[in-house]
Amino acid sequence: MQRVLSRRSHTLKTCDYEFFKSGFVRFIATSCRAVVLPRFGGPEMLQLRSDVEVPQLKPNEVLVRSRAVSINPLDTRMRSGYGRSIFEPLLPLILGRDISGEVAAVGTSVRSFSVGEEVFGALHPTAVRGTYTDYAVLSEDELAPKPPSLTHVEASAIPFAALTAWRALKSTARITEGQRILVVGGGGAVGLAAIQLAAAARCHVTTTCGGQSIDRVREAGAEQAVDYTAEDIELAIKGKFDAVLDTIGVPETERISIKFLKRGGHYMTLQGEAASLADRYGLVAGLPIATAILLKKQIQYRYSHGIEYWWTYMRADSDGLDEIHRLSEAGKMKIPVEKTFPITQAKEAHEAKDKKKIPGKVVLELD
Repeated sequence: MQRVLSRRSHTLKTCDYEFFKSGFVRFIATSCRAVVLPRFGGPEMLQLRSDVEVPQLKPNEVLVRSRAVSINPLDTRMRSGYGRSIFEPLLPLILGRDISGEVAAVGTSVRSFSVGEEVFGALHPTAVRGTYTDYAVLSEDELAPKPPSLTHVEASAIPFAALTAWRALKSTARITEGQRILVVGGGGAVGLAAIQLAAAARCHVTTTCGGQSIDRVREAGAEQAVDYTAEDIELAIKGKFDAVLDTIGVPETERISIKFLKRGGHYMTLQGEAASLADRYGLVAGLPIATAILLKKQIQYRYSHGIEYWWTYMRADSDGLDEIHRLSEAGKMKIPVEKTFPITQAKEAHEAKDKKKIPGKVVLELD
């Protein structure tokens, strides 16, 4: 048995009804709208369908009535074929990782949330049924209460980027007060989240970004912000760092980042090669090749520079999401939203991101 939301929505295609002696009626959505990707390609591949099945909840799962879902770079890359070796056999997909909305139903073992509660959270990168839908399914540990001070649009922009940064800085590098942290590419969502996490941990943060983001990263907590388009990073930044999060991940930023690390420091890049190598060579050959490349780099840098080298990815973490919730509620974790689109214009939103018409965060709203 699952507890369910008692409000009716015009977006439902079909419902199952349950009647009680009090005359109270509640329903369980069995199908709803979703933006579906039947095959890889451009934004034109995205299809809004009105009759997508809502799966039955497992004991630890929560059904969330989506109100806002943000578009992440992973969404546009997946749409174009990134991760093909993993996702192609599973087509059609529903894209989307971030979500803010209300609990519509909970599985039998869920204790942290109740029906009607406002929540926000993010799915794992490999999830097949994403959040571009009226009703999304997430596990209990992928959600946290939405801070009342945030709108659904504001809240939906935070979880995936912040959890990616949290995994790197808190879970991998285990940053502590007083350490020096370098964030390469601080103007993006993950970079901004990393700056705010490090600043909240009372670390000293330096970042690189474009000139248009200087004020934003300083407001987020960076003590030094270097405009890479106008300054020589290697001359502008002084001293060594305990950890570097490289959100750009090209050979040049890797070279510079490694140079800035103290012995015993951590270099973490978002641009790991596991998915791209699996796409190129297939899962059976690609993943062992990726593992070998990572291991080679880890050994190389450990012996040549005395540092730890990591590919970092977002992973659901209830401790991380709890901290992100607390910081968001205190106004210390913000990811600015540049523009919103209704879910019916998901194609247009993806097209705008592809053509770089909107540099900042884009959110899809659901009525």
